[in-house]
Amino acid sequence: MAEIVVLGAGLGGTLAAFEILPTLRKEDRLTVIGQGRTFHFVPSNPWIAVGWRDRQDIEVDLDNVMARRRIRFVSTGAERLHPAENRIDLTDGSSLGYDYLVIATGPELAFDEVPGLGPDGFTHSICHIDHAVKAKEAFDRFLAKPGPIIVGAAQGASCFGPAYEFALILDTELRRRRIRDQVPMTFVTAEPYIGHLGLDGVGDTKSLLESELRNRHIKWITNARILGVEAGSMSVEELTDDGQIRRTHALPFAYSMILPAFRGVAALRGAEGLVNPRGFVVVDAYQRNPTFPNVFAVGVCVAIAPTGPTPVPVGVPKTGFMIESMVTATAENLRCLLRGRPAHSQATWNAVCLADFGDGGVAFVAQPQIPPRNVNWSSKGRWVHWAKIGFERYFMNKIRVGRKQPFYEKLLLDQLNIRLIKSRPDVVAAPVGQD
Repeated sequence: MAEIVVLGAGLGGTLAAFEILPTLRKEDRLTVIGQGRTFHFVPSNPWIAVGWRDRQDIEVDLDNVMARRRIRFVSTGAERLHPAENRIDLTDGSSLGYDYLVIATGPELAFDEVPGLGPDGFTHSICHIDHAVKAKEAFDRFLAKPGPIIVGAAQGASCFGPAYEFALILDTELRRRRIRDQVPMTFVTAEPYIGHLGLDGVGDTKSLLESELRNRHIKWITNARILGVEAGSMSVEELTDDGQIRRTHALPFAYSMILPAFRGVAALRGAEGLVNPRGFVVVDAYQRNPTFPNVFAVGVCVAIAPTGPTPVPVGVPKTGFMIESMVTATAENLRCLLRGRPAHSQATWNAVCLADFGDGGVAFVAQPQIPPRNVNWSSKGRWVHWAKIGFERYFMNKIRVGRKQPFYEKLLLDQLNIRLIKSRPDVVAAPVGQD
């Protein structure tokens, strides 16, 4: 009998549990440790923050889901991982042992690295459902007294897509309310150029996103380092390409959403041999930690080196398709190890992203995610908005049902393939579906 534990019950952890379960032997046991009992579909948080979705639309009770699948579910959360002892201390004072561990904790949000940043400071966030709900309450107050808006991503951030989404969703919503003319908007980002996305761009994302911002009268500051935030004012240093200070901005705002840098969660940070100095889990080609080979990691908690040096620190994103690829490889490798065979499956680490703007959007495919690439494609259009809605419905149903839905997954990927073929006839469609 083997004890398999999945640490984390977000997008990566829940998927990992569902995919690992059918690979187990009858005598094995699977446990999932979550921070609370509910799952939230994080990609829909921008919609929550402007009232296009309610919390219950993207929330699932995992107690019921896990019970139906006969997966033991612990919702108390982890206090500390002891990988050398194969043990996890829980926040209620108890502990769990394991034979194999899959870490899928996601990140800790490093708001404290910029004075005044975050929901407990003077800006808002869409990284967590609670933050998005608070952002919506503030947006309702803002509508009664409009003023300048600042949206963007702080130094060290690695998740830039939602910042672009939210800026352009806000623009769409304000135009629908006929008050866009009362709201100057500025996009502030650590990226060296618009559309970098932590990936050194994908296809023509630089031109596509610059065009969107320009057409919607959104000014931008790149190579931006946020020095601090006070009530109604943000201090930003804009750097040159060689890292010198070009100018300092004092930006007024009535509403602001800034994505923070990520770091590893407290339960993992400082675990020698397991994590890097930032607290992200080091893995090999098989999603295993080299020091502790019975420990796997998937999702945002995985350490990935930046694409290259930039004047302001920029991290690398982990997209949903990439995370699913990590999960599939991990489940297959566990299947092999439990039966005495070596791990052999490797994740593709491709990026497929849908960024919705409310009345359109941008999609991109990067294979592999880090350049140079075999596929480097991006496109925009209203179809992206509908594809994002379709993906939300597909994914929420997958979580509620507790298993993969190959037909709907194939349908979604086929639509991306059709767009890819139209834009790049020289690229075969099959690779997009590998994730």
